[in-house]
Amino acid sequence: MVRKISDSIIYIGTDDYSEPKFEGQYALPDGMAYNSYLIKDKSIAVLDSCDKSTSKQWRNNLLEALEGEKPAYFVLHHMEPDHSSELPWILETFPTVKLVASARAIAMVPQFFPEVNLEGRTIVVQEGDTLELGAHTLKFYLAPMVHWPEVIVSYEASEKVLFSADAFGKFGGLERCGFDSTEDDDWACEARRYYFNIVGKYGGPVQTLLKKLEGVQISTICPLHGPVLKDDLSEYLRLYNIWSSYGVESEGVFVACASIHGNTLKVAETFAEMLRAKGVKVAFNDLTRDDQAEAVEDAFRYGTLVLAASSYDAGLFPPALEFISHLQDKSWQNRRVGLIENGSWAPTAGRVMKEKFSAMKNVTVLEPLVTIKSALKDADIPALESLAEAVLS
Repeated sequence: MVRKISDSIIYIGTDDYSEPKFEGQYALPDGMAYNSYLIKDKSIAVLDSCDKSTSKQWRNNLLEALEGEKPAYFVLHHMEPDHSSELPWILETFPTVKLVASARAIAMVPQFFPEVNLEGRTIVVQEGDTLELGAHTLKFYLAPMVHWPEVIVSYEASEKVLFSADAFGKFGGLERCGFDSTEDDDWACEARRYYFNIVGKYGGPVQTLLKKLEGVQISTICPLHGPVLKDDLSEYLRLYNIWSSYGVESEGVFVACASIHGNTLKVAETFAEMLRAKGVKVAFNDLTRDDQAEAVEDAFRYGTLVLAASSYDAGLFPPALEFISHLQDKSWQNRRVGLIENGSWAPTAGRVMKEKFSAMKNVTVLEPLVTIKSALKDADIPALESLAEAVLS
């Protein structure tokens, strides 16, 4: 897709609808966008490239946007292969182009592209450095661990455009989901799933970047994935501040379950209905069938999680163990969790869950821990009611 963002800034990114999962993990029902931009000025700058799966389309887009001219700079905000795959091609195709990147990114180039000779072809940028293109000037900010150590973002002052690397990205191809925020009416859903599963561990570095950008007048955000954000950016900035500070975005409770034969699922569904009857908004996920990335998203979205899981091999049923592992990996914190275990002869799920959640930062394990023996019975309802009251307190 070649599309003008302004008279001088052109989108040359690509969509990929062939891959079922991003990074082999995250479902892509609407594909994925690999965003790249070109700034036309006295000196032309190409900003990032694409994943190798869409290289042919990206090369065509670039050549179409160049209209026979030659770029002076290739600015690489993020070294990850889905943005840098075309670095060898652009250096070979345009012998005078210079790579503009952080020192750490340039040091990584031989790791990914040992055939590339960078001698005399690099410009290392540090915090606050600028790149003059003519009427446009890029100012660079280091953004280490958002979400790789070599990341930079850049700001073009004359048009007030932030090129934000992976920050403010989302899943989904632009032709299906909308090119910019005026065409995308549900940005937060897939942006939230993207943030917590890709960037979520690095809330501290995201907060550092947001503080660097305080006072910078931004009218447009151009991320490396997802739509171009423009006009009123306050809602996107508000959500990123909440997400990166591990705050609670929405009122309600997230109930998740991992059930072997359906009995634990029935308990979780009963508990969810119990909460709804008390006026509580409830999100629900069956960890054995639903997308675990969505479960991670909802665990971060709400302030309270209730996890119901079966005992298994004197421990915890693997889907629940995997879910907790994802939360640990993404630094889940500042939350409350209620636990429901099921076991037919020697329940062990509760012990494992409590140990793992108690080790997390600022996570409160609610009492009581509810134990079910095989299947839900009338005698179990009072314990579930007690847990519901703890959730409401």
